[in-house]
This record gives sequence, C-alpha cells and structure tokens, in this order.
Amino acid sequence: METDILNKYYCGNTLLSYLILGIIIVLGLLIKRFLATFLSSTLYKFFRKYSQGISVQHFRDLLVKPVERLITYLIFYTAINQINYPLNEILFKRRKFVITYGELIDKIFLLLIIWALFKILFKIIDFVAEVFAYKASLTDSKSDDQLVPFLKELTKILTYIIQFFVMLGLVFDVNIPTVLTGFGIGGVALALAAKESLENLLGSFAIFLDKPFVVGDLVRVENIEGTIEKVGFRSTRIRTLDKSIITLPNKKLIDGLLDNLTLRNYRRLKFNISLAYNTPSEILKKIAEDIKDCINKHPTTNDETVVVFESFGEFSLNVQVLYFIEMMDYAPYAEIKEEINYAILDIVQKHQAEFAVPIRKVINIEEDKNNLSDAID
Repeated sequence: METDILNKYYCGNTLLSYLILGIIIVLGLLIKRFLATFLSSTLYKFFRKYSQGISVQHFRDLLVKPVERLITYLIFYTAINQINYPLNEILFKRRKFVITYGELIDKIFLLLIIWALFKILFKIIDFVAEVFAYKASLTDSKSDDQLVPFLKELTKILTYIIQFFVMLGLVFDVNIPTVLTGFGIGGVALALAAKESLENLLGSFAIFLDKPFVVGDLVRVENIEGTIEKVGFRSTRIRTLDKSIITLPNKKLIDGLLDNLTLRNYRRLKFNISLAYNTPSEILKKIAEDIKDCINKHPTTNDETVVVFESFGEFSLNVQVLYFIEMMDYAPYAEIKEEINYAILDIVQKHQAEFAVPIRKVINIEEDKNNLSDAID
C-alpha cells in the first residue's frame, strides 16, 4: 500500500522522486560544512611539505567556503535530476535546434560547477603566493618580495583566460581552435585597442629587469614622494608621506624622471641664516666657524659642511649653511635637523647677534605735506 502511494504521480513525477529530492537536499546541506572541511584538510596534505609558516587552519579558511559552494551546486544538481518533469519537456525549438529544460539546467549547473572549481584554484594560488611571500620575507633581498605579488597577479590573469576558454568549450560548445585562429586574425586590432595596457605590462617587466627600485624604497616621481608598496601587473602603488595611496601606471615610472631617494647616501640640507646689518664682521666669522664646527662634530653628518657669508640681502647679512645627514628615514632625519637648528640658534645667541627682521616704515603723506608747508612758512 505504501509502495503504491510512493509510486503515484504528482505533477509528472512520483512521490518517491520528490522524497528522494528532499532527502538529498536536506542531508547534503547538513553535511556540506563537514565535507568541505574534510576535503580542505585532505587537500592540505599535498601542500604541507611546502607550506612553511602557514597553518592548516589558514588553508581551511581559504578553501572551506569555495569548496562548500561547489558541494552545494553538486547537491542541488543531483537532487533535481531525480525528477523527470519538466526536465524532459522542450523549452525551445527552431528547425534542427531543440533544447529541453533538463539540458538548460545541465548547462547552468555545469557553468556554476566550473566557476566554483576555478574559484578553488584561485584560493590555492593565493595560498601558494602567501607561502612564497613568507619565504621571501626571510631573505635580505627585497626583489623577491616585489616579485611574488606580480607573479600572483600574472598567474591569476592566465587562469582567468583558461577559465574563459573552458567555459566556452564545455558549456557553450564553442570550437576553441577556431576561436584561437580568430584571435590570430584580430590580434592586431586587439593590440591597438589595448595599447596602453600593453605598455604598462611591458613597463612592469622593465621594472623587474632593470630594478630601478624595490618594494620599500622611498622614491620621488612627478612631484610625488613616497614608499613603494606594491608593483602590480599594470600599476605601482606608492604610500605618500601623508599616508595616502597613489597608483601610478608602470609606463609613467619607466618613461618619467624617477629619483630613488633610498639609494642616496645622505640627505642634503641647504638654507640661509639672516643676521642683522649691525653684526660686526668678527662676530659673523666666529658664528660661521662655530656652526661649521658644531655640524661636523655631529655623528650623523659628514665632513662636507659649508658655512659661508653668502650675500648682502635687502635687510640682512646672509650666511649660507649646507650640510649632509646620513639618515634616510624621515622621522629620525627630522629629529637630527631640529637638534642642529637648536644648536645654531644657541650659537647666534651666544655671540649676542640678532636675526634680521624686515622692517617697513609707514609714511603718512598728508602729515608730511603739512610738515613741509609749516617749514616753508
């Protein structure tokens, strides 16, 4: 009796078919997280030997969601195939081209499954890149730190291209060799359309080959000064001194004037000290000598200090100070600069000299006219 009830048809399918469909969906959704975790842990065994510094938990965190998504698609695809109606019904028919609901669903799920599989592959690429980044951080060279993100982006772009052709071939039944031949014919037009992108791509290769800078270098380009954070497939990210991020196309970095400030041995400082005109020449000489001696004795400066009576200004005697600090990091450099500035201030005050200040005299024309008239009278 129960068998007869299960074999009764409702909307084109037996009750047993609906029951199996429901059981597959419910059980599948209940165990999908456990199954995804188990598969991720199993897959980690293939990478354990090379995954120094990266834990299995991190690997699971990367893969559990995309694996779970793939399992969900497979669960629903398996469940839907337990029914016949309306899968066998014709959805579209035109001449020799006929497609049923079942064939359309097959195509949709095949597209989703391929997308999910490549999503897992992208997560594996991320994991491998993290492993190489960790190993690169253990070396003294910064070139490998710069190379890892670039290769990661390049690998992902190539994988996207492969994914595109796989979907065309398996889902849409496109003849891939014919498509590739067509790309050969339209390659020139495509290259012209993507001229700027290709130039930036070649610029990225030039950066890796010539190595004008590496990640972490302080550079100045097009009046932009900052630290290189990442060299990408198309552009380079620079963290400015204001802590903002500026993205420059690689072509501009190669074609433009780039100053790698990190490669400098010293930072140069040049400025004038303006002293009052009533400063005696003997005091002026002693101030210049003391400033030069003070700067040369500082442990972070070299012996190329120049302190000279440079010019007669409009309202001051100008003493030029030029020296070099062996410090690339900005914060320590600013502290040293401040320390020397205080020492210069103390030297000027010790010799009882005065800094020149521009003075403007305001003349009352009407008052001068009255005074002149009184004088004539």
